[in-house]
Amino acid sequence: MLKDKKILLGITASIAAYKSILLARLLVKEGAEVKVIMTPAAKDFVSPLVLSTLTNNKVLVDISAENSWANHVMLGRWADVMLVAPLSCNTLSKMAHGQCDNLLLAVYLSSTCLVVVAPAMDEDMWHHPSTKKNILALKEHGNYLIDVTSGELASGLTGEGRMAEPDDIVSFLQENFFREEILKGKKALVTAGPTYEPLDPVRFVGNHSSGKMGFALAESLYEKGAEVTIVSGPVHQQKQYKGINIIKVETAEEMFNACLSLHHQMDIEIMAAAVADYKPVEIASEKIKKNETAFTLQLTKTKDILATLGAQKKQGQFLAGFALETNNENENALNKLKAKNADMIILNSLKDQNAGFGFDTNKVSVFFKDGTVIASELATKKEIANKIVELIIQKMHA
Repeated sequence: MLKDKKILLGITASIAAYKSILLARLLVKEGAEVKVIMTPAAKDFVSPLVLSTLTNNKVLVDISAENSWANHVMLGRWADVMLVAPLSCNTLSKMAHGQCDNLLLAVYLSSTCLVVVAPAMDEDMWHHPSTKKNILALKEHGNYLIDVTSGELASGLTGEGRMAEPDDIVSFLQENFFREEILKGKKALVTAGPTYEPLDPVRFVGNHSSGKMGFALAESLYEKGAEVTIVSGPVHQQKQYKGINIIKVETAEEMFNACLSLHHQMDIEIMAAAVADYKPVEIASEKIKKNETAFTLQLTKTKDILATLGAQKKQGQFLAGFALETNNENENALNKLKAKNADMIILNSLKDQNAGFGFDTNKVSVFFKDGTVIASELATKKEIANKIVELIIQKMHA
């Protein structure tokens, strides 16, 4: 979402300036063009040479240097966003009161772009009444605040005042300013991860699904403007964007009920979870003891979420499912596409190296009702997710 966006990164004199190195790197990696402005005192905390190398742009500190002038007016008009991270207590006060004694402040006061600040200071400074007034003044001037977090501080204390992490700052920019609108107004449901079917209070029947593919799909849909809900089994994945709603479940029955309750309001549904096909007939109330040489477990089928949604699908709803196969892959995927009344089946084969459960990469073949089959090469799960969402958009707008 940040590809070709122009980001003006302002760095002030705070120990958190070391994070600006990673922040600049992440912004460039996302495709943004980054220019850096530092306050003179910030040079004591981070090297302009490092930042210049990472951004491939000269780092600006002074209004004039070596018989040249840094045009603060044009810098503020060049950027899509001016991001001050870290924002020290001192620079916060100057911005709030309109002071202008360095290049960063001159650019801020003459900027016409969005301005976002990520403060960093010790807890007592953060909670001081003067700081609160200055933050309020900055917001009243139309600036956006990325709130501080809690943790270890440079003083050795633990509390509020830490600058937000670079990953979270990049996500804030993407989520609040650069989401696409092609799916704006659409509601999307994604299932992710495994389900755990309990045998007793200790053990369960499950699988190795990590949820990475489902979460990547949810993020891609959200980036395209959709309102997204994830129904997730037990996973360690964390949602990248605060605006994504997540419903956590354990069993196939719980996932079935959650999906069915949301189905009627959804425009797009992608069933990416590895739902258990069977569950124990009986759940022991106490831990099953290892008394016998052999142990027989009786299983019964779980409810078929994809088939149920397919049977209730309304005009205009798009339903996609996943098929993980070990043999007769294409035939099984096509049969599933027809039997479940889905619009798309995404096939994973366990024969593909570095694809499927647990990997950060995947390789899929996408089957459509009209007989079209589109195969991907091995790529990151985020890249695969983006491709799947693009195909869904194409079909919905066809």
